[in-house]
Amino acid sequence: MTHAPLKGFRILDLTNVLAGPFCCHQLAHMGADVIKVETPGTGDLARQLGADPDRNADLMGVSFLAQNSGKRSITLNLKTASGKRILNEMVQQADALVENFRPGVMTRLSLDYDKLSQENPRLVYCAISGFGQDGPLAKLPAYDQIVQGMSGVMSITGDANTAPYRVGYPMADTIGGMTAAFAVAAALANKAENRGTFIDVSMLEAVIATMGWVVSNHLIVGQAPTPNGNDNFTASPSGTFKTADGVMNIAANKQEQFETLCEIIGKPALTLDPRFTDRKHRLSNRATLTTELEAAFITAPTSDWVEKLTTRGVPAGPVWSVPEVLAHPQLADRGLLQTHRVDGEDLQLVGTGVKFDGNAPGVDAPPPALGAHTTEILTELGYDNAQILALKKEGAI
Repeated sequence: MTHAPLKGFRILDLTNVLAGPFCCHQLAHMGADVIKVETPGTGDLARQLGADPDRNADLMGVSFLAQNSGKRSITLNLKTASGKRILNEMVQQADALVENFRPGVMTRLSLDYDKLSQENPRLVYCAISGFGQDGPLAKLPAYDQIVQGMSGVMSITGDANTAPYRVGYPMADTIGGMTAAFAVAAALANKAENRGTFIDVSMLEAVIATMGWVVSNHLIVGQAPTPNGNDNFTASPSGTFKTADGVMNIAANKQEQFETLCEIIGKPALTLDPRFTDRKHRLSNRATLTTELEAAFITAPTSDWVEKLTTRGVPAGPVWSVPEVLAHPQLADRGLLQTHRVDGEDLQLVGTGVKFDGNAPGVDAPPPALGAHTTEILTELGYDNAQILALKKEGAI
């Protein structure tokens, strides 16, 4: 562990699939002791999800591996009296608890914040849901695609011919999880107040909060956002452009960048064309300008143009596939990809994307097998072997 700002904090992870596990994934990489509380026999549904059927069958699906390294796993049947009692005992020693059940589930289990805060008045309790703990949509389940659609994101993704379009990864789940991690860390940082906190994270609101520019254009100016495909709605030329072997991104948002671009492609006269003289006119004539630029770009491959443009200070870059970016030397020594030994095999998993004092935070342990730490955690709570065996026979663990 190179840097552990949350070392000494214990987090109970009662979450499933993505938003909640991603939240606790961030906290684990920041040094917290994250204990994943799972249903006996099945555990987190993500254990059965991913592109490898064999791993899914072994309850170590790729979707689970992606965001659970560094955690410990205990299986508890929270519908049993013994399971509830054990969780209460764990809460007494915990700093925070994260859950992403549908609102009302924890109350029915008598494990809601009001009950658990009696066990630990300093508990930070974070509930992640699709729409928040109150309001007319509160009881709806939290599915990424549903939230993407209802947040407005899909309405502005794609272009006029393809929108609405889903973002190509579970961005609502991920943003919800990141928002929750930030809120939990902030609450833990405020421990001097010596009181508990109830955090209500709405995935819908978390996503909308990331749409600052387009939302503000509507709220303040009354301009409804539209789907613009790969075009930056604030500037031109800014978007994707065809080259001899594919496409590249250009973000020539400043006047001097546009002028340099025209010089590089051998068309300085474009800067004097009244249709392109300033940002406003270039936006109004985007399609025509794109045609003019692509007539030059189509004569050479992306790599050549990117080198020429970036050397002169014009922002440009290739459009890589996921395998291409993961193989690039830029990531080689940054610490984003971390190797863990899982079932006798070395697997690369993604970390956090930050560094502290030049070092990327990491975790020492791989994603846990279902219930791998049940005995260890119960022993820490004071249970002996006979009591643990009795709990197994009871079906509580």
